[in-house]
Amino acid sequence: MTRISLGGAILHGTVSTALLVSLMSTSAMGASVDLSKWSPEYVRSIAGTQDFDTAAECNKVTPLDYKGRLTFWYQGIFEGDPDSLREYYKEFFATFRKTYPNIQLEEQGLTYNDLLDKFRTALLGNAAPMAVRLQILGGVEFASKGYLQPLKPEDIGYSTQDFWPGAMKAVTWDGVSYGIPTNNETMAFIWNADIFKRAGLDPDKAPATWNDVVNYSKQIHDKLGVSGYGLVARKNAGNTPYRFMPQLWAYGGSVFDETSPDPTYKEVELASPQSKAALQASYDMYVRDKSVPVSALTNQQADNQPLFLAGQLGMMVSHPSDYDVMLDLQKKATATDKEKAQTVIDNMRYGLIPTGPDGKRAVVFGGSNIHILKPEYVEGGKVDEPAAKAIACMWASPEWSLKLAYVGSNPGNLNGFKTKWMKDRLEKIKFLDVTTSMLPYGIPFPALPQSPEIMNIIVPDMLQNALTGAMTVDQAADDAAKKVKELMDGGL
Repeated sequence: MTRISLGGAILHGTVSTALLVSLMSTSAMGASVDLSKWSPEYVRSIAGTQDFDTAAECNKVTPLDYKGRLTFWYQGIFEGDPDSLREYYKEFFATFRKTYPNIQLEEQGLTYNDLLDKFRTALLGNAAPMAVRLQILGGVEFASKGYLQPLKPEDIGYSTQDFWPGAMKAVTWDGVSYGIPTNNETMAFIWNADIFKRAGLDPDKAPATWNDVVNYSKQIHDKLGVSGYGLVARKNAGNTPYRFMPQLWAYGGSVFDETSPDPTYKEVELASPQSKAALQASYDMYVRDKSVPVSALTNQQADNQPLFLAGQLGMMVSHPSDYDVMLDLQKKATATDKEKAQTVIDNMRYGLIPTGPDGKRAVVFGGSNIHILKPEYVEGGKVDEPAAKAIACMWASPEWSLKLAYVGSNPGNLNGFKTKWMKDRLEKIKFLDVTTSMLPYGIPFPALPQSPEIMNIIVPDMLQNALTGAMTVDQAADDAAKKVKELMDGGL
């Protein structure tokens, strides 16, 4: 059991020990980032303490007068993102073109769910972009298939120690790094204090355990007639595992042994009693208590946001950006709806993700990474490596890894926490402290090429099979475990 000081209080819970220990003193560009001191107070103490000249640093990697051409795909903005993030994306590409005026950049932004499918298809036709920014699940999958060039932080002017070990693990295959983390994220628990109060719950206290979530959800639904918890169970959508896996891990379950400091990924644990207990909790909310949206089977988090703003949803798991999303949505409301929305915003609260029955607390250590393709899979059979490294250097810089994660995530480059923009966002973004405080509890998805299919297909299928009654909870978990084992035994 690890104890971490957050805001003066000592929090108890299972932390990703390997992540925490290995970050005790991380060498960075300048003063070290000591994550053994990680807390809201420590993050505030280092914010704004160092200036960075992004253009000068990237000039050392690719000269600013370099002439070339780059095709680049990236996971971009989707409907649930706040407007402020859209502006930062526009600013980034404008800045890149100004900094490298002689690089002809052809970029394409795709949604989370579309990017992997389109990228896989392009690879099969040798029509992929020269560089790509993928969600954290993608790196090992494509590296293991031989599509990506080796790429480590040192190749673009940084140090491996400038990035979270958990993030580097997600871009490492067979001991070789194939990408650079651009952002890393953990989420938090969100609730409506007014709904809690009217339902007879403590408005200023988040549910301590996932069992509490089940009970609170039922109490909210029974007393107020609104949905208690924003369950997400959509197939082939990253929103689902990002919200269910923290619940699974907290109950002591897992897909393999990914919660251990040195996972081997040898044994499948989805059919364990602990994993089934987590699935049972979702079943109880959806089927037994009917306390979550009936549309949970097709919902993404973007579908929960308007429900929450309308006062029809009491609790959900999401990013710090959801507060900004609520503000954006409220601007579009009219008449009395605008007033009701303001009431919800005023009563919006953030807390740590609940623990399991034994005090385990966990959250997905997520994010995205930037990669460079091998020439034979790129349209035209050529990769402009200096141009690709230029955009990788800029995106993974302390400045832009912070700005492009401004409201919804955290900088992949640890030096981003020391920038003036970090100081600015701490002052402007409400509840950022809470989600930043969840980082030590982060657990990366299994660093396996099969992880995208496991997390985006098999885990959501397990949920759907149980929630629709197609299978019992036991059968659904056993079926999922069997599918994972068959997938692993069958290879790629």
